[in-house]
Amino acid sequence: MQENQTNLFHRFILQGNLVKRILIGLIAGIALAFLSNTVAQAVGLLGVLFVSALKAVAPVLVLFLVMASIMNHKSGQKTNMRPILFLYLLGTFVAALTAVVMSFIFPSKLTLVQNTVEMAAPTGVIEVLKSLLMNIVSNPVDALINANYIGILVWAVGLGLALKHSSEPTKNVINDVSSAIVLIVQVVIRFAPLGIFGLVASTLATTGFQALVQYTHLLAVLIGCMILVALVLNPLIVLWKTHKNPYPLVWACLRESGVTAFMTRSSAANIPVNMELCKKMNLSEDTYSVSIPLGATINMAGAAITITVLTLAAAHTLNIQVDLLTAFLLSIMAAVCACGASGVAGGSLLLIPMACSMLGIHNDIAMQVVAVGFIIGVLQDSAETALNSSSDVLFTAAVCQAEEAKAAKASK
Repeated sequence: MQENQTNLFHRFILQGNLVKRILIGLIAGIALAFLSNTVAQAVGLLGVLFVSALKAVAPVLVLFLVMASIMNHKSGQKTNMRPILFLYLLGTFVAALTAVVMSFIFPSKLTLVQNTVEMAAPTGVIEVLKSLLMNIVSNPVDALINANYIGILVWAVGLGLALKHSSEPTKNVINDVSSAIVLIVQVVIRFAPLGIFGLVASTLATTGFQALVQYTHLLAVLIGCMILVALVLNPLIVLWKTHKNPYPLVWACLRESGVTAFMTRSSAANIPVNMELCKKMNLSEDTYSVSIPLGATINMAGAAITITVLTLAAAHTLNIQVDLLTAFLLSIMAAVCACGASGVAGGSLLLIPMACSMLGIHNDIAMQVVAVGFIIGVLQDSAETALNSSSDVLFTAAVCQAEEAKAAKASK
């Protein structure tokens, strides 16, 4: 009897086509928002619970998975982190450069608002880098509580290296705990359809999209850049790396990682989703257990686009002429700052004043631009997170596949 109950649990919770279920939840959420605002706002609790559960389990998952991976790593075994890191940085810079080009072709002008943003924006690149360095030396308990993934990664790597010399029973305990957390993550992810149903219904019922109408052109440029990067430039990078048709991999990442990232609007919450996808793709756990949480911190193509487009929109609004060299330097600065976006409260939007200062735009105006960013954040932040998170898996998979092909060719 107990065995039958276990089989039922495995069949209904851990199996089945999750993407189809998510699509049903998405459609149901949209329908409910149109039928009843009150009920739609009430079911928003499902979305809050789902995102909170993912955020709760993600730091512990990263700590134990990376620790176990490093602990079990055998000397001479490749982790492929260097080429993945290169693709992360290349993708972020290419995204910023794309945003510059699109902003010149389709210049946007803003209707500035006087809403002030209470959080303080960083005053320079040094402050962003200092924030990242402080995150690295953060207390491990504090890093877990605040989902500081840079700090978690550093402690996980350090503990993993120290535990390489531990006894087999100790290693078995760590591996068993890691497996147990992975199972919990799998169960949480299977509730994604309910979570997305609640998120979509409550978002549409609460905000609608009336506030976005006056910023249609700006949103079109922002999201257009992100679509261009996701469907053209990232595939070109993958093609260059793997020498084969990139689109099956691109579609898989967008479908199974991008959709949940778009709905949850949280790279941290999407870490378990990405790790589950990497496991499904049979990628090396030694690689993705480190590359996925690292990508959630530094692979920020969407953030680079947001910083660049909104900064140049402010310049166009104020009739500031931006030459090509300045625009190129802006794209470099946006890419560097985007890599540190997760170390700043408010993410990419609060890095806009720093970029604006490069063009001589006063901080008061820059903070009004940030306020515009929060108004359009319903779509901007969703699309940004989808691009950031899905490309973590995309570049990890591309490097793993390229290395496998190279190894297979060498063995012939």
